[in-house]
Amino acid sequence: MKVKVSTEATEELIEAAAWYELEVPGLGDQLIDTFEQATIKLSEPNPPLVPVVGEAARMGAKRLILQRFPFSIVTIENSQAITIIAFAHHSRKPGYWHERITP
Repeated sequence: MKVKVSTEATEELIEAAAWYELEVPGLGDQLIDTFEQATIKLSEPNPPLVPVVGEAARMGAKRLILQRFPFSIVTIENSQAITIIAFAHHSRKPGYWHERITP
C-alpha cells in the first residue's frame, strides 16, 4: 500500500527530531530513522495498527506506536493509500489531530 505523509505530520516530526537532537546529538536522526522504518511497516500487508478511541476511531483513524520513542503515527486509510495525519506525542495534547480527519 502507498503511504503518504501530511504536511502537518512532517512538521511535527521535524520539530520533535530537532528537540531530540538538541538534547542528545544523534538522537534526532534516530527518531527520523525510526519514523522511516515505521512507514515501511505501514506499506506492508497487515501493518500493526491499533485503533484509536472515540469519534476518531469511528472515522477510521488508527495508530502505529513507535518503539523507543513516546510517539504514535496516526493514520487514515482509503483504497489507494494510508495517509499519516499526525506524529503525536503520547502525553502532549491528546486528540489535537482529530480535526485533520475528513469523512
